[in-house]
Amino acid sequence: MDTDLLKTFLEVSRTRHFGKAADNLFLTRSAVSFRVKQLETILGVELFERLRNNIQPTPAGERMLGHAEAVLNAWERAKQDISLHQSQLSQLTIGTGHNIWDTYLQYFFQALHSGLKGTSLRTEVLSLPVMTKQLIERTLDIAISFDPPKLDDVEIVKLMDVELCLVSQVPNAILTDLSQLNYIKVDWGTAFNIAHAQDFTMLPVPVLHTSSARMALDFLLNNCGCAFLPKTFVQPYLESRQLFVVTDAKIISRNIYAAYWASNERGAQIKQALQLLQSL
Repeated sequence: MDTDLLKTFLEVSRTRHFGKAADNLFLTRSAVSFRVKQLETILGVELFERLRNNIQPTPAGERMLGHAEAVLNAWERAKQDISLHQSQLSQLTIGTGHNIWDTYLQYFFQALHSGLKGTSLRTEVLSLPVMTKQLIERTLDIAISFDPPKLDDVEIVKLMDVELCLVSQVPNAILTDLSQLNYIKVDWGTAFNIAHAQDFTMLPVPVLHTSSARMALDFLLNNCGCAFLPKTFVQPYLESRQLFVVTDAKIISRNIYAAYWASNERGAQIKQALQLLQSL
């Protein structure tokens, strides 16, 4: 199977347009159309309904999306594994959400790299459904999230606690003072959303929803806003009095977990990596 055919198929699926896909892949439109036709011939099905200005995947095309992504991920992993430098014995692929990278993993990544001698690292910032999917497909070694996937034979390890506090730019503010501020709703997972819905109905309608703590912080600082953010993440801004904790807002606690297959052939390196992360 020519992986270029799969890449072209995925790009057409994403853009819903042969011309845009061609531009993004630096190909001619006829080359894109030819590649899709080749793939359809190999599979014996039509992958797209070609309506004027409305390219839509057929039911077979929709089913093919997951398979194409899995094949390309596996191929990429295989290329990396066989091209490891002679001083590197193995590779670990770690997936994590935007918030966990922003507020946790990026600060410990150098220590992780230094502590895993002979191991190369590949990191991906992914949504939880994609992380779970790649874990199932065995193209991901460690999935780090607030809501770990509950799968048979998958080990779950707690890495750390996170305390989310409501902060704003208003000194000594209480919840009733926030009605005129720009509220940023950050995605901290299912348990946070439940607690938020139960205890913080008085907060204004969010002007921004985001899965990135860094984006939320930048928006907050530039737009006189308020948001739930990890205390350790905003501590420098609290100390410089750029931000203040809302005094009567209770803290919402969350845990960060790592998930991995118990039977993973890189089990020793995975456990070493998790021990390093737990100790930092």
